[in-house]
Amino acid sequence: QVHLMESGGGSAQTGGSLRLSCVTSGITYRDYCLGWFRQAPGKERESVARTHSTAGLTVYHDSVKGRFSISRDPTNHTLYLQMNGLKPEDSAMYYCATTSDGFGCSSRPGWFQYWGQGTQVTVSS
Repeated sequence: QVHLMESGGGSAQTGGSLRLSCVTSGITYRDYCLGWFRQAPGKERESVARTHSTAGLTVYHDSVKGRFSISRDPTNHTLYLQMNGLKPEDSAMYYCATTSDGFGCSSRPGWFQYWGQGTQVTVSS
């Protein structure tokens, strides 16, 4: 019932910017936790940023604090990740995710039920 679709990935130079989008559908009037994750080859999936507006929660991974910004547009049901000051180590497949839990908002990938297909981000040095 819930569908997520990422877009906006691509190539960028070190110090450049990209804006990822995640169009959501099938989400009810309840506010859910929405998060961005990334996974590089040979590495585990990690939480980049997550937000739960009802709880006023916005959390970033230490490595992206001050550079990335997560936001939501209730008009078009889209989640965004504005990425500034990109570094080569930001290169990864980026996924958006959500769950049916109306209150929780975990950093653990296994806690999320619904995932997009991913969008590749490559940052050159």
